[in-house]
Amino acid sequence: MRRSRRTLTVLVVGTGAVGFVALTAWGVHSAVVRSPSPVLYARPAPTPQEQPFPNLADRVTMHRVPAYPAAEPRIVTRASWGADESLRHEAPHYGHVVEAVFLHHTDSGNGYACKDVPRIIRNIYTGHVRGKHWDDVAYNFFVDKCGTIYEGRAGGLAKPVTGAHAVGFNQDTIGVAAVGTFDAPGSVTQALKEGIARLAAWKLGISGIDPRSKVSLVSSNDKSRFHKGQHAVFHVIAGHRDAFMTDCPGNALYAALPAIRAEAARLQGRPQARKG
Repeated sequence: MRRSRRTLTVLVVGTGAVGFVALTAWGVHSAVVRSPSPVLYARPAPTPQEQPFPNLADRVTMHRVPAYPAAEPRIVTRASWGADESLRHEAPHYGHVVEAVFLHHTDSGNGYACKDVPRIIRNIYTGHVRGKHWDDVAYNFFVDKCGTIYEGRAGGLAKPVTGAHAVGFNQDTIGVAAVGTFDAPGSVTQALKEGIARLAAWKLGISGIDPRSKVSLVSSNDKSRFHKGQHAVFHVIAGHRDAFMTDCPGNALYAALPAIRAEAARLQGRPQARKG
């Protein structure tokens, strides 16, 4: 006669901890083993039915704490710059983590007063939604020549919101638009560079990424500089021109990228790169 294979479950009830041991045996049913309760254990030991098996869905998820986080900078929210939320017609989309920052310029001139930047951003937002028929403003953030940082695309400042700023590489990246035109030498202010560095240090710090490092991304669109499915290596703080056929963010701002990367790494508290 063939014997059935069953599982022996041993339940150990102690001083508040329950252990479960599963043993495989032939023709053996479950058994309960109790460990001796201490003298001072006031409550009677519960029955096995009162000790359910642990629910694995309720496990505590361990989050990795970045070794070099940076402080969150002050950011002017959409509500503060007057975003008309009725223009948006889709919920935000998200990636996994922010792996890279693509730097852009709005190419809207540098003669503005910084107090007028909310109006400039509102106009860009309206143009992207009504003119280009996008679901929101393309960029995740704006930084003006005075170093002020503005929230762009909706979805949450600290979250990996997917923008529409770099064809083929929008997933797991953010687009930062410098307000102005930055082709001419001397057009990039120190405040602008510092604002971009503060923002990049914080967003990359959430992902534990060194702003001076490089990252391999996969193109999702043949309209980028790389065929769909092709791997491309970028600086984690890159210019739009690195991913797309354009001169964005302008020659002067592109030339400032090494200094911005170094400042972002300093803000994260990372050791200085070794020379030589």
